[in-house]
Amino acid sequence: MSADSAVVRCRGVRGATFIDADTPEAILAGTRELLAAIAQANCIATEDIASAFFTSTADLRSAFPARAARDLGWPDVPLLGATEVDKPGAPPRCIRVLLHWNTPRRQDEIVHVYLHGSDVMRAHDPPSHLASGAPAEGRDA
Repeated sequence: MSADSAVVRCRGVRGATFIDADTPEAILAGTRELLAAIAQANCIATEDIASAFFTSTADLRSAFPARAARDLGWPDVPLLGATEVDKPGAPPRCIRVLLHWNTPRRQDEIVHVYLHGSDVMRAHDPPSHLASGAPAEGRDA
Protein backbone atom coordinates (compact mmCIF):
# COMPACT_ATOMS: atom_id res chain seq x y z
CA MET A 1 0.00 0.00 0.00
CA SER A 2 1.44 3.38 -0.96
CA ALA A 3 1.65 6.30 1.43
CA ASP A 4 -0.97 8.14 -0.67
CA SER A 5 -3.60 5.44 -0.47
CA ALA A 6 -6.12 5.46 2.36
CA VAL A 7 -7.76 2.51 4.01
CA VAL A 8 -11.43 2.30 3.07
CA ARG A 9 -13.82 1.24 5.80
CA CYS A 10 -17.57 0.85 5.91
CA ARG A 11 -18.98 3.69 8.03
CA GLY A 12 -22.52 4.37 9.18
CA VAL A 13 -24.18 7.66 8.30
CA ARG A 14 -27.40 8.47 10.17
CA GLY A 15 -30.21 10.77 9.23
CA ALA A 16 -33.82 11.49 10.07
CA THR A 17 -36.66 13.76 9.07
CA PHE A 18 -40.23 14.45 10.05
CA ILE A 19 -42.95 14.16 7.38
CA ASP A 20 -46.01 16.44 7.31
CA ALA A 21 -48.55 13.86 6.12
CA ASP A 22 -48.99 10.17 5.40
CA THR A 23 -49.12 10.51 1.62
CA PRO A 24 -46.87 8.88 -0.97
CA GLU A 25 -45.81 12.32 -2.21
CA ALA A 26 -44.83 13.58 1.26
CA ILE A 27 -42.99 10.39 2.24
CA LEU A 28 -41.03 10.15 -1.01
CA ALA A 29 -40.24 13.88 -1.21
CA GLY A 30 -39.08 13.96 2.42
CA THR A 31 -36.94 10.87 2.00
CA ARG A 32 -35.37 12.18 -1.22
CA GLU A 33 -34.59 15.46 0.56
CA LEU A 34 -32.97 13.57 3.45
CA LEU A 35 -30.86 11.32 1.21
CA ALA A 36 -29.73 14.25 -0.92
CA ALA A 37 -28.76 16.24 2.18
CA ILE A 38 -26.74 13.32 3.59
CA ALA A 39 -24.99 12.77 0.26
CA GLN A 40 -24.20 16.48 -0.10
CA ALA A 41 -22.99 16.92 3.51
CA ASN A 42 -20.58 14.00 3.14
CA CYS A 43 -19.74 14.18 -0.61
CA ILE A 44 -21.06 10.63 -1.05
CA ALA A 45 -20.91 9.00 -4.47
CA THR A 46 -23.67 6.45 -5.09
CA GLU A 47 -21.18 3.74 -6.06
CA ASP A 48 -19.63 3.99 -2.57
CA ILE A 49 -22.88 3.20 -0.74
CA ALA A 50 -22.80 -0.40 0.49
CA SER A 51 -26.45 -0.46 1.61
CA ALA A 52 -29.22 1.59 3.18
CA PHE A 53 -31.57 0.70 6.02
CA PHE A 54 -34.75 2.77 6.39
CA THR A 55 -37.20 2.87 9.26
CA SER A 56 -40.45 4.76 9.59
CA THR A 57 -42.95 5.23 12.36
CA ALA A 58 -46.10 3.10 12.26
CA ASP A 59 -48.22 6.09 11.24
CA LEU A 60 -46.47 6.28 7.82
CA ARG A 61 -48.02 3.60 5.61
CA SER A 62 -48.61 5.22 2.20
CA ALA A 63 -45.20 4.51 0.63
CA PHE A 64 -41.93 2.72 1.23
CA PRO A 65 -39.22 5.32 2.03
CA ALA A 66 -36.64 3.14 0.24
CA ARG A 67 -38.44 3.87 -3.04
CA ALA A 68 -36.99 7.39 -2.85
CA ALA A 69 -33.47 5.97 -3.19
CA ARG A 70 -34.44 4.33 -6.46
CA ASP A 71 -35.96 7.64 -7.59
CA LEU A 72 -32.57 9.29 -6.94
CA GLY A 73 -30.81 6.78 -9.20
CA TRP A 74 -29.57 4.22 -6.69
CA PRO A 75 -30.50 1.07 -8.70
CA ASP A 76 -27.70 -1.15 -7.37
CA VAL A 77 -27.73 -0.17 -3.69
CA PRO A 78 -29.24 -2.89 -1.46
CA LEU A 79 -32.17 -1.35 0.46
CA LEU A 80 -34.15 -2.53 3.48
CA GLY A 81 -37.06 -0.99 5.33
CA ALA A 82 -38.71 -1.61 8.68
CA THR A 83 -41.20 -0.08 11.07
CA GLU A 84 -39.91 1.61 14.23
CA VAL A 85 -41.06 0.38 17.63
CA ASP A 86 -44.36 2.15 18.37
CA LYS A 87 -43.14 3.69 21.63
CA PRO A 88 -45.63 5.92 23.45
CA GLY A 89 -44.50 9.53 23.34
CA ALA A 90 -42.11 9.05 20.43
CA PRO A 91 -42.28 11.70 17.69
CA PRO A 92 -44.81 10.86 14.96
CA ARG A 93 -44.31 10.73 11.18
CA CYS A 94 -40.57 10.12 11.32
CA ILE A 95 -38.31 8.51 8.73
CA ARG A 96 -34.81 7.42 9.67
CA VAL A 97 -32.01 6.07 7.53
CA LEU A 98 -28.69 4.39 8.18
CA LEU A 99 -26.39 4.43 5.16
CA HIS A 100 -23.45 2.04 5.09
CA TRP A 101 -20.77 3.96 3.22
CA ASN A 102 -17.37 2.78 2.00
CA THR A 103 -15.01 5.67 2.72
CA PRO A 104 -11.50 6.48 3.90
CA ARG A 105 -12.94 9.05 6.34
CA ARG A 106 -12.59 8.62 10.08
CA GLN A 107 -15.75 8.06 12.12
CA ASP A 108 -15.54 11.57 13.60
CA GLU A 109 -15.52 13.07 10.09
CA ILE A 110 -18.94 11.66 9.18
CA VAL A 111 -21.77 14.21 9.14
CA HIS A 112 -25.13 12.90 10.38
CA VAL A 113 -28.11 14.86 9.05
CA TYR A 114 -31.35 15.59 10.91
CA LEU A 115 -33.98 17.67 9.10
CA HIS A 116 -37.14 19.48 10.09
CA GLY A 117 -36.56 19.36 13.83
CA SER A 118 -35.72 15.66 14.02
CA ASP A 119 -32.49 16.49 15.84
CA VAL A 120 -34.61 16.63 19.03
CA MET A 121 -34.30 12.84 19.04
CA ARG A 122 -30.54 13.26 19.59
CA ALA A 123 -30.77 15.98 22.25
CA HIS A 124 -29.40 13.73 25.00
CA ASP A 125 -26.78 12.00 22.85
CA PRO A 126 -25.66 14.30 20.03
CA PRO A 127 -22.59 13.30 18.05
CA SER A 128 -20.04 16.09 17.68
CA HIS A 129 -20.61 16.05 13.92
CA LEU A 130 -24.36 16.61 13.70
CA ALA A 131 -25.85 18.66 10.87
CA SER A 132 -29.28 20.05 11.64
CA GLY A 133 -31.13 23.22 12.42
CA ALA A 134 -31.11 25.77 9.66
CA PRO A 135 -32.06 24.41 6.24
CA ALA A 136 -29.53 24.35 3.46
CA GLU A 137 -29.36 27.50 1.37
CA GLY A 138 -32.26 27.78 -1.05
CA ARG A 139 -34.43 25.33 0.90
CA ASP A 140 -37.34 25.92 3.27
CA ALA A 141 -37.29 24.35 6.73
